[in-house]
Order: sequence, then C-alpha cells, then structure tokens
Amino acid sequence: MQMLFQKSLLEVTEGSAYVAGGVNSGYRTGSKPHPLVFTSAHGSGLIDADGNQFIDYVLGMGPMILGHSPQEVIEAAKKQLDISLLVAGQTPIEYEAAKLLTQMVPSAQRVRFASSGSEAVQVAFRVARAATDRWKIIKFEGHYHGWFDNVLVSVSPDILLAGDALNPNVLPGTQGQEMSENIVVLPWNNAEVLEDHLKTGSIAGIIMEPIMFNTSGVLPLPGYLEQVRKLATKYGAVLIFDEVITGFRVSEGGAQKVSGITPDITILGKAVANGFAVAAIVGNEDLMSLISTGKVMHAGTYNTQSISMAATLATLQVLKSQIPYKIINDSGGYLMEELSKAFTSAEIEHEMIGYPGVFNVRFGLKGATEYRSALNSNRERHANFAFALLQKGVRILPRGTWFLSSAHTSLDLDNTLSAVRDVLKSGI
Repeated sequence: MQMLFQKSLLEVTEGSAYVAGGVNSGYRTGSKPHPLVFTSAHGSGLIDADGNQFIDYVLGMGPMILGHSPQEVIEAAKKQLDISLLVAGQTPIEYEAAKLLTQMVPSAQRVRFASSGSEAVQVAFRVARAATDRWKIIKFEGHYHGWFDNVLVSVSPDILLAGDALNPNVLPGTQGQEMSENIVVLPWNNAEVLEDHLKTGSIAGIIMEPIMFNTSGVLPLPGYLEQVRKLATKYGAVLIFDEVITGFRVSEGGAQKVSGITPDITILGKAVANGFAVAAIVGNEDLMSLISTGKVMHAGTYNTQSISMAATLATLQVLKSQIPYKIINDSGGYLMEELSKAFTSAEIEHEMIGYPGVFNVRFGLKGATEYRSALNSNRERHANFAFALLQKGVRILPRGTWFLSSAHTSLDLDNTLSAVRDVLKSGI
C-alpha cells in the first residue's frame, strides 16, 4: 500500500499564502511528490502531516549525526535556556567548544564561529585575499560553497552552456545574481590545469570539497589532494577545505584527517551542532590572526548564541568519545554492502562512493572523476528510486547522498533493505 501525502500538500498550499512558495529554502522545492510537512522527528525517524512514518537518511541535509533527539544535546540546550540566550559577549561554553575543535580538526589552530557555512566561506575568502594581497579565488565545477552571489557559480551548470571542460565558463546559479570577476572555475581532479592558473600569480585562494558530495559523489584521485597542497604552498595561495558535509561525517577530524592533507583554512558546519545553526572558520594561527587583529572583519549578532553553543559543545563531546563512529561504521558499512548486493542482484550498474557516515549512490556509471563525467549517470532512475522508497517509508535524497546517524538501529537497516528490494523488484 502506497503512502498518501494530501495533508502535506494542503498545508504547503495554504502556507504559500504567507511563505513564498510554501518553503523557506529553495533546495526544499522540486522533490517528489511535493514538499512535505513534518510534525515530529525522533531518533532515526520522521512523521509527516499525513501520519506517514519514515526512516530518515536525509537527516536535515546532514547535520543530525546523532539522530533527531540525542539526549546529551537536548539536555545541554535545555539547561542553557535557564542560564542565557544571547549576551552580545562571550560565554565559557564557546571557549570549551573551540578548544575541542582544535583537538579534533588538524587545521584548527584558531577558531571563529558563525551561523552558516555560506557566511563562513565569505570570511575565508576575505582572509585569503588579505593574506596574499590578491583577489582571485579558484573553485571547481560542481562544488557548492553556499548561496552568496560571488560563489554560487557553476554548481550544477548546463553542459551546453558550460564551455570547454578544461576552461569552463563561469555560469550563475540564479537570476538576479551579481557576477564576480574574481572567481575562476576549473575542473576538479586535474592538477595540471590548476597549476597553469596558479602560475599567473593572481590567485588568492583555492576552495574545494575534499570529497565531492553536493552534486554527486566523487573522490579525489590518488595523490590529487597532495598535489593541490604542494601547488598552493609553491604559489602562495591559501588552501580552503569546505568540510561542511565531510567534517565529522568522514571522521571526527573530517576528510583532512583521513587523507592526511591539512588545508590552511577549513569551513565546518552541519554536524558540528547536530541541528543547531552553527558553522565555524578554523585555520592556522597566522591566517586567523588577520581576524583576531581586526584587519579582516568578521561579525554576526547570532555568532555563539548561547543555546547553539551548548548544543555544539555537547555534540563535539559525544563525537570525540568515538562512540557514535563505532555505531555508524558498523551500520553504515553494513548498509553500503547490502545495498550494493541488492543493486547487483537487480542487474543495476552502480557505484557507491564515500564512507559509512555519508555515501553517494550512482546508477548507470562507474569511475566518475569530476562533475561532467558524473552527469552521465542515470539521475532520473535514481530520482524515481528515491520516490518509490519514500512511498515505502524510507526517505533519501534524490541526488543519491545517504546520511547515517548513530540513532539508526539494526531494525531500521533491515526495514530499509526490505523496502529497497521490494522497489527493485518492481523494475525501478
């Protein structure tokens, strides 16, 4: 029996009289059957306005690494409610949280907190430009670093408009966008093309997802991150890792800890506070001193808001204990293995990229190395697969990314795999 979603549709439709489009983020539109309204979330599960129950692998687009209702985080937030909300000053908990980050993330000698990854990226750009007295920033086709005008370019470009693969056109992501002349778009996983641009001496910084998860799942080629690190140092450019997704999901120290490659600056977010609006810019002492001395402006009324900091500290303490990773490594590893078996049995060519805490499933293609080759996968088939799973009570992202939490149980996994097998039998 398929699920019905009429109440969600009614609420979104009625809500559209007050909220533009009925949603408060553009990324919540376009999913099948339509945006859903959720009434509660606990552990690994969601309940929508129609009373449908879902095993959730979207997890708030990644933040809920401990699940939707982790006791430690909720208790810390509740306790802080009786102490302070917003003080326009410092609290002891922000120093404790920052200290934990310096212990966990290799590049984090100094920390500044922000409210979103999009904001944090802008601070990193300022630091890179101030440190080098240059203005151009290199980003890579298909990588996402927030929705601000100067960086929302060539994230999911139309290949008919994107131009030469080795010298892509810089394409806007939205109407009404002011385009910057200081963003250079390059293909990822190509060190030769990168060096050609660094040789110009005009590049202030290089920003990348160390593992590409936003538009598809692509790993760095063997030796690529090492080459980028060497080239950035050689030509005096600031290397920025956007670990908003990979930070705390690939490991407690992010992709940089696993790869052994330490960037100059790292952007953190999502899982850092398990659902609270917290991001961070972390980096080496010399670069971060540009912020501490006031040479580079970084501000924000809601930076280190007390409840969010309490949640951050509690989340980091749990993650530092390694207990969630032991659970996720077992459950995520098992899920990846069994999904692959199910796809193989259904004779679906597929590729699974990533780690137990976050991985990407791709249909109809193996061996993608950058955005354009990943486009050759059968995206429509996967979107249909995701919708069919939704109707059976399993919620995943249509683009193929799965997030795991330490709240997912063995029963959740068994029910998920049962739903997957049923969907595959139908010929999706």
